[in-house]
Amino acid sequence: MSTNVIMPALGMSQEKGTLLQWFVTEGQSVIKGERLMEIETDKVAVELEAPASGTLANVTAVPGDVIPVGETIALILSAGEPPPDRRERGRDATADRLGGSRLAPNPGVSPLAARIAAEHNLDLTKVKPRGDRIEKADVLAHLKVGDALSEGLRLPRASPSARRIARERGLEIRSIQGSGPGGAVLRKDVLAWEDPSFPPETATDVISASPTQRVMAERMTESWTTTPHFFLFRDVSAARLVSWRERTRLPDGLKVTYNDLLVKLVAAALLKHPLANAEWRQGKILLRSEINICLAVATEAGLVAPVIHRADCLSLREVAIQRQDVVQRAQAGKLRPADVQGGTFTLSNLGMYGVDAFAAIINPHQAAILAVGHITERVVAKLGRPEITPMMTLCLCCDHRVLDGARGAEFLATTAGLIEEPLSLLD
Repeated sequence: MSTNVIMPALGMSQEKGTLLQWFVTEGQSVIKGERLMEIETDKVAVELEAPASGTLANVTAVPGDVIPVGETIALILSAGEPPPDRRERGRDATADRLGGSRLAPNPGVSPLAARIAAEHNLDLTKVKPRGDRIEKADVLAHLKVGDALSEGLRLPRASPSARRIARERGLEIRSIQGSGPGGAVLRKDVLAWEDPSFPPETATDVISASPTQRVMAERMTESWTTTPHFFLFRDVSAARLVSWRERTRLPDGLKVTYNDLLVKLVAAALLKHPLANAEWRQGKILLRSEINICLAVATEAGLVAPVIHRADCLSLREVAIQRQDVVQRAQAGKLRPADVQGGTFTLSNLGMYGVDAFAAIINPHQAAILAVGHITERVVAKLGRPEITPMMTLCLCCDHRVLDGARGAEFLATTAGLIEEPLSLLD
């Protein structure tokens, strides 16, 4: 029995995803759990595993396609199973993704024929098939490029982002001269074709944004322009935090980081202040039933925020294990869908970069983010006398629709108190 390969929902608000690449081609065998494809959501680019073992068949999506959540884009056939007739499988949805071409109710259309038609803005209702469905040869014959293709002229190579931008802006990809390997059309080529002044004369080079960078840019722009931010700063003594880390020894040589300790403390504070673990949604405040803390992680591809799930229920050792696991996979570009789902609060620590203090942008669908600066020795007054003690600066960035100044200050005070007296967790 065949298994559907669908575009998954990796978040509550996700409505669509972009296919970045297939790791298995149609007709090849695949093993359950083997990486099958890479997709991009409004959160991150992730690799998805094959849901079953068998042969990949009936592929209806190509890299660059924007696909609605829940739509079937391929099948995995069991041993000896013949592929089903494609004619009744999502023809209109496929045509919409591939550039707006509409297919007649009968006959069907092959994925390659649909892709070529989309690249030429061709209305497939005008193509007459020679068989029971529209094939590549039918489209090429209609376009009168069959002879040219037989002489070696091929459809232009282009990156998925270049095709997407060209499609969104109604540009003909064939008319754009590519600067990539083998003449491939890149994102910068499409932008330069539309705007000859791109890149500006003062630019020495243009760096193409990675999928992760593009997703993060879109999400942060959305958050900054739609969420009313305000920021609360507080200096706290980190003496007890430093001492806690230095004397904590976990089995298996597992190293405890300040982020591990902060995850534990922040989770405890969120239990006392549920509004900081909430979300503004359609004029209402949604209180979350779980405390799932996102950790901002810098990778070569850009910033990602994997999740420590149920942080309030974990021991320090369990937090350290989860943190090490998701950070390593994030830096290797191997995050799984579950790693970026369900975050309710974010912790961003730039202390390791020597940053004293900073204000962060709230992740979409969250009420706050805690920005942490590095620990440094400062001279402070204690009982009227100067004393040198390790200090750190916290900045709580709040969504004013959920947390007003007083409630934000109360949560920050609780967090600061736990950092200064972490043993109070045992009370």
